[in-house]
Amino acid sequence: MGRSPAPAACYGYPQQPGWGGPPPQPPKKRSIGKILGITGAVLVGLIVIGAIAGGGGDDSTDKSNKDKAVAATSNKPKAAKEPAAEEQAAEEPAKEEPAADKSQAEQFKACVTKSGTDSEKAAVGHVTKVTGTDKTNDILDAAEVFTDYKGGFLSENAGDAKLIASAFASCYESKNGLVTIYGSDGDMIANGNY
Repeated sequence: MGRSPAPAACYGYPQQPGWGGPPPQPPKKRSIGKILGITGAVLVGLIVIGAIAGGGGDDSTDKSNKDKAVAATSNKPKAAKEPAAEEQAAEEPAKEEPAADKSQAEQFKACVTKSGTDSEKAAVGHVTKVTGTDKTNDILDAAEVFTDYKGGFLSENAGDAKLIASAFASCYESKNGLVTIYGSDGDMIANGNY
């Protein structure tokens, strides 16, 4: 009849520790060098991200004009840029206010007046304030247009707000820009890429 079954160790299975077996070894501790290396890498990464997001600071004691002249000329609306020298000689020289003396809302309205459709011109008449067009870095440019409209996404003025966003995209250019249109009550009405 029979033989008794052989122990598990005979079949190639490892023997399980039981009473009296050696206790399991504690996990190895990480070396301090690895911890400092990881911490240093995280710190450097945060500094790089902060430098990219900040885009450099505007120091009020900075007297150099090296980078400021480039930034001042590149942030004008597309339609409001100066014509070429040949075109300027052919046209009558018109005396306009320098762009630096106008507010961002006035610059936007002037651009739409020059190159916008009639419906865009009517919609832009409701613009009260524009922010975020003076500094661009093509990483994440976020402009805000404030209007005298009321309501949010489902308001009766949502179509006009989309026209304002479209007109903004035709006046300003960015690789990764987002314009948001707000009502007088602070609710977001529309947004669009530019």
